[in-house]
Amino acid sequence: MRINPSIVIVTRTTRLQGLRRRWGTTGQAEFRLKTAQALNSTQEPDAEQNTNWGKRRGKAPPKASTQASFNEYVTEDRIYHDEVSLLERELQFGFPVKVIDRSYVPNYNFLGCVAVVVVGQDGLVANVAKYVNDTPIVAVNPDPSRIDGLLMPFRAAQAVKAVRQVLDGRFASVKVTMIDAHLNDGQQMLAFNDLFVGCSSHVSARYVLEVGGKTEAQSSSGMLVSTGVGSTGWLSSVYNMTCGMAQFLGTKVPVPKPIPWDARELVWAVREPFKSRTSKTGLVMGRIEGEEKLVIESLMPENGVVFSDGIESDYLPFTSGSILSIAVSKQRATLVTPVGH
Repeated sequence: MRINPSIVIVTRTTRLQGLRRRWGTTGQAEFRLKTAQALNSTQEPDAEQNTNWGKRRGKAPPKASTQASFNEYVTEDRIYHDEVSLLERELQFGFPVKVIDRSYVPNYNFLGCVAVVVVGQDGLVANVAKYVNDTPIVAVNPDPSRIDGLLMPFRAAQAVKAVRQVLDGRFASVKVTMIDAHLNDGQQMLAFNDLFVGCSSHVSARYVLEVGGKTEAQSSSGMLVSTGVGSTGWLSSVYNMTCGMAQFLGTKVPVPKPIPWDARELVWAVREPFKSRTSKTGLVMGRIEGEEKLVIESLMPENGVVFSDGIESDYLPFTSGSILSIAVSKQRATLVTPVGH
């Protein structure tokens, strides 16, 4: 079947749109928000709380500004949709321009797509990257005053030029390494930032870890496997905790440098490993490079999970009998960067 080339714009729901979906209209959303905040402001703290607040702060407890709060929703929504509208108008390069919400990404056929323009936050870039293969991704930060956007180097007007460069074959990009996770029942998952393996509740995860020719039964808060992009996220918090504890114990440990986005390696870490008669702590952290694999066998009769990029609702069951193989993915994401960046 022949598929016509197209340019796809991936959008997300703004907070105001979320309120509209819940309450029907903007007016109803504003009324509900005002009512809720007004009710909250009339429920004064007791005398002791007021006294304690005054002693600590030297002033009365703050009250939320209802109109200011709602205006923030409206402004944020307007800025976002202005950026999307600009892209729809200006990306007229002879190909159909299709706009899809992030909820349709997992089921959308990107075959034939010449460029994917993502308008949102870093998490949206991570989500899209797992479904578009090597199609160039032009990531747009619609509102730099509110969004940090580490993965989004363009505003809408700049993105139009970047897409033109993609179509001309003269664009700069970085090939981002991802994680490939396979279960022994055939299910698989890609991760752009990081992969979590553990228990869905706050109880210890039980499993057998095999890496580098060594095997160990463990009990922990779960395992984290990170890419270069993810090394500045969840993995960095593990580093910060480790360095802080080392300092407390009188040892200075340098914070590891982030991994380059295109490095063909992953870093894995065991969270809060517990040593007992049946669990060891000899394998706590390491790297996977090239064709190496990290293999984990579940010893959890229930509640074992594997999820990627912090999306807990989209998980693979990882219960007793499940064996997970983790490696550097052959599939890489192509993130377009500013020329000369």
